[in-house]
Amino acid sequence: MRRAGELAFVAAVRDALPWSFIALAAAFLVIFGMQLAARAPATPSLGLRLASALLPSFGVMAAALAVLLAVRLARTSGYGVAPLVVASVVSFTLALPRPFGPHTIAYLRLVGASGLFVAILSCGVAAAWIALLRRRLSPSLADWAGALLGIATFASLAALHFSLPGAIASAMHPIARLGDTYVALIAIVLIETLLWTAGVHGPAMLAAIVTPVYLTMQMQNTHAFTVHEPLPYIVVVSLFLFVFPGGAGATLPLAGLLAVSAVPRLRRVGRATFIPSLFNLNEPLLFAAPVVFNPHLVVPFVGAPIVLATVTYAAVATGLVSRAAFYIPSSVPTFVSTYLATQDLRALALAALNIVLATIIYYPFVRAYERHVLRDST
Repeated sequence: MRRAGELAFVAAVRDALPWSFIALAAAFLVIFGMQLAARAPATPSLGLRLASALLPSFGVMAAALAVLLAVRLARTSGYGVAPLVVASVVSFTLALPRPFGPHTIAYLRLVGASGLFVAILSCGVAAAWIALLRRRLSPSLADWAGALLGIATFASLAALHFSLPGAIASAMHPIARLGDTYVALIAIVLIETLLWTAGVHGPAMLAAIVTPVYLTMQMQNTHAFTVHEPLPYIVVVSLFLFVFPGGAGATLPLAGLLAVSAVPRLRRVGRATFIPSLFNLNEPLLFAAPVVFNPHLVVPFVGAPIVLATVTYAAVATGLVSRAAFYIPSSVPTFVSTYLATQDLRALALAALNIVLATIIYYPFVRAYERHVLRDST
C-alpha cells in the first residue's frame, strides 16, 4: 500500500483532492447564497436547496482538479508545468458533455456527475504521453509533444462523438455495485485503521482510489434526491460520518475517556484533543496518546469502527435511517453532519448509539492502558 501510495500520479491525485475541495466549498457558498438571495414564489426545502447548490459545485470542483492535479503532478515528476496544465485543461474541455448549455448552473450540474474522473483522465493521459516521449526526446520537447498528443487524443474522441462522461457513467455501474456493499465498507474501514496503527495516514493513502468512486456515488444520491427518486446507494462518502465520530478509529470516545483519566499525562492529552476531536480532527490524539504503534489501543481503534460500520450499514439498509443524500465535510461535528447528510432526525439517534457503542468498546482498553502507564511511571 505504501508503494502504491508513493506512485507519482496516485500521490498527485491524493494531494490535489483536498485543494479541489476548497473550490467545491467556495462554489457551494456562492450558489447557495444566490439561492437565498433569490425571491422564489415557493420556498424549497433545505434538502432541495442543498442539492441544487451541491451538484453544480461538484462541476466547479472537477474543473479545479483538472488544473491542480496537473500542477501537482508536474512539480513532483519534474515535467513542465505549463504544457501539462494546458493539456489537462484543454483535454478536460474537449471531454465535457455536449452541447454546452446556455444556463451555467444547469450545465455545471451535468458536469459534476462524472467530472472528477474526466479531470483525472485528462491529466493522466497527457502525463502518460510525456513519460513515454521522455524516453526518446529531450525533456522540454517531450513535454510539449506529449501535451499535444494528449489533446489530440481527446480531440479524436470528440470528433468520433464518443462521450467520455457517458462511458464513465456506464463503467460506474459495476464499480458501484461492487462498492455499495457491506464487504466493501468493512474493507475500507479495516485498511484505513490498520494503516493508521502503523503511522500511515490511511484515509490519505486510499483517497486517490476511494474518493472519486464514492463521491460520484454520493452525487448520484444527491441527484436522485432532487428528482424525488429513491436514493440508489448506501455506501457513499457521507456514510463514514457515522463510522468515524472523532476521526479515523472513532476516537471521540477515546478523547473523552482520556480527558477524565486518573493519569495526569493522559488527562492532559484528552483535554487538549477533545475539542479538535469534536470536529473529527484526531491526528494530535493519535500521536500524543499515542495510538500509533500502541498495542494497548490497537484493538478498539480497529474494532470499534468495524462495529459502528456494521450497525450503520444495517440501520441504513433496513430503512431505519435514511440514506445519505448530501456530501458534508468530515470537519463538521458528527451530530450536525449526519443530520444534514440524511435530512433525517433518526440519524441523530444512530450517531448517538454509535458513540455509546464506541465508548463501551474503548473503556476496558483505556483502563488497561492507564494501569500500564502507572506501572511504567513507578
